[in-house]
Amino acid sequence: QVQPVESGGGLVQAGGSLRLSCAASGRTFRGYAMGWFRQAPGKEREFVAAISRSGASTYYADSVKGRFTISRDNAESTMYLRMTSLKSDDTAVYFCAAAQGFYRDLVDKYQYWGQGTQVTVSS
Repeated sequence: QVQPVESGGGLVQAGGSLRLSCAASGRTFRGYAMGWFRQAPGKEREFVAAISRSGASTYYADSVKGRFTISRDNAESTMYLRMTSLKSDDTAVYFCAAAQGFYRDLVDKYQYWGQGTQVTVSS
Protein backbone atom coordinates (compact mmCIF):
# COMPACT_ATOMS: atom_id res chain seq x y z
CA GLN A 1 0.00 0.00 0.00
CA VAL A 2 1.19 3.53 -0.76
CA GLN A 3 -0.09 6.93 0.30
CA PRO A 4 0.69 9.61 -2.29
CA VAL A 5 1.18 13.24 -1.26
CA GLU A 6 1.40 15.97 -3.89
CA SER A 7 3.32 19.23 -3.65
CA GLY A 8 4.65 21.97 -5.88
CA GLY A 9 1.47 23.60 -7.07
CA GLY A 10 1.02 27.34 -7.22
CA LEU A 11 0.30 30.38 -9.34
CA VAL A 12 2.23 30.79 -12.59
CA GLN A 13 1.89 33.01 -15.63
CA ALA A 14 0.91 31.60 -18.99
CA GLY A 15 3.98 30.30 -20.78
CA GLY A 16 5.71 29.54 -17.52
CA SER A 17 6.84 26.28 -15.95
CA LEU A 18 6.18 24.36 -12.78
CA ARG A 19 7.28 21.02 -11.34
CA LEU A 20 4.94 18.93 -9.26
CA SER A 21 6.13 16.22 -6.91
CA CYS A 22 4.36 13.18 -5.55
CA ALA A 23 5.97 11.56 -2.55
CA ALA A 24 4.62 8.15 -1.69
CA SER A 25 4.98 6.66 1.75
CA GLY A 26 5.46 2.94 2.04
CA ARG A 27 8.33 0.72 1.01
CA THR A 28 6.52 -0.65 -2.03
CA PHE A 29 6.53 2.47 -4.22
CA ARG A 30 8.53 0.74 -6.92
CA GLY A 31 5.83 -1.91 -7.14
CA TYR A 32 3.24 0.56 -8.45
CA ALA A 33 2.72 2.32 -11.72
CA MET A 34 1.85 5.96 -11.16
CA GLY A 35 -0.27 8.56 -12.83
CA TRP A 36 -1.17 12.23 -12.79
CA PHE A 37 -4.73 13.41 -13.19
CA ARG A 38 -6.34 16.83 -12.94
CA GLN A 39 -9.75 18.31 -12.28
CA ALA A 40 -10.84 21.79 -13.20
CA PRO A 41 -13.87 23.47 -11.57
CA GLY A 42 -17.09 22.07 -12.96
CA LYS A 43 -15.30 19.41 -14.99
CA GLU A 44 -14.63 15.72 -14.57
CA ARG A 45 -11.27 14.41 -13.48
CA GLU A 46 -9.09 13.84 -16.53
CA PHE A 47 -5.94 11.89 -17.21
CA VAL A 48 -2.66 13.77 -17.68
CA ALA A 49 0.24 11.29 -17.71
CA ALA A 50 1.28 7.86 -16.49
CA ILE A 51 4.56 6.06 -15.86
CA SER A 52 5.35 2.38 -15.43
CA ARG A 53 6.94 0.83 -12.34
CA SER A 54 10.46 1.10 -13.66
CA GLY A 55 9.93 4.41 -15.41
CA ALA A 56 10.80 2.91 -18.78
CA SER A 57 7.33 3.51 -20.21
CA THR A 58 5.31 6.71 -20.17
CA TYR A 59 2.00 7.79 -21.62
CA TYR A 60 0.47 11.26 -22.05
CA ALA A 61 -2.82 12.88 -22.80
CA ASP A 62 -2.77 14.58 -26.18
CA SER A 63 -3.45 17.92 -24.51
CA VAL A 64 -0.12 17.86 -22.65
CA LYS A 65 2.10 15.87 -25.00
CA GLY A 66 5.29 17.77 -25.75
CA ARG A 67 4.76 20.17 -22.84
CA PHE A 68 4.67 17.93 -19.77
CA THR A 69 7.19 15.29 -18.69
CA ILE A 70 6.51 12.58 -16.14
CA SER A 71 9.37 10.89 -14.30
CA ARG A 72 10.05 8.96 -11.12
CA ASP A 73 12.85 8.24 -8.67
CA ASN A 74 12.21 4.89 -7.05
CA ALA A 75 15.10 5.33 -4.63
CA GLU A 76 13.37 8.45 -3.29
CA SER A 77 9.83 7.05 -3.66
CA THR A 78 8.89 10.17 -5.58
CA MET A 79 7.24 10.93 -8.91
CA TYR A 80 7.43 14.22 -10.77
CA LEU A 81 5.52 16.15 -13.39
CA ARG A 82 7.48 18.83 -15.18
CA MET A 83 5.06 21.25 -16.83
CA THR A 84 6.20 23.80 -19.39
CA SER A 85 4.47 26.24 -21.76
CA LEU A 86 1.57 26.36 -19.34
CA LYS A 87 -1.80 27.60 -20.56
CA SER A 88 -4.87 28.84 -18.73
CA ASP A 89 -6.56 25.56 -19.66
CA ASP A 90 -4.04 23.76 -17.46
CA THR A 91 -5.56 25.37 -14.37
CA ALA A 92 -6.83 22.57 -12.15
CA VAL A 93 -6.24 20.56 -9.03
CA TYR A 94 -3.60 17.97 -9.88
CA PHE A 95 -3.74 14.53 -8.30
CA CYS A 96 -1.24 11.71 -8.28
CA ALA A 97 -2.37 8.12 -8.03
CA ALA A 98 -0.95 4.61 -7.83
CA ALA A 99 -1.99 1.45 -9.64
CA GLN A 100 -0.75 -2.11 -9.59
CA GLY A 101 -0.36 -2.18 -13.34
CA PHE A 102 0.51 0.25 -16.11
CA TYR A 103 -3.09 1.13 -16.89
CA ARG A 104 -2.30 4.42 -18.57
CA ASP A 105 -5.49 6.54 -18.63
CA LEU A 106 -7.89 4.06 -16.99
CA VAL A 107 -8.82 6.13 -13.94
CA ASP A 108 -10.80 3.34 -12.27
CA LYS A 109 -7.68 1.16 -12.11
CA TYR A 110 -5.85 3.55 -9.81
CA GLN A 111 -6.28 2.47 -6.21
CA TYR A 112 -4.48 5.07 -4.12
CA TRP A 113 -4.94 8.82 -4.50
CA GLY A 114 -3.40 11.93 -3.03
CA GLN A 115 -5.33 14.99 -1.86
CA GLY A 116 -4.29 17.13 -4.80
CA THR A 117 -2.34 20.33 -5.35
CA GLN A 118 -3.73 23.45 -7.01
CA VAL A 119 -2.15 24.79 -10.18
CA THR A 120 -3.38 28.14 -11.40
CA VAL A 121 -2.17 29.61 -14.69
CA SER A 122 -2.86 33.30 -15.16
CA SER A 123 -3.22 34.72 -18.64
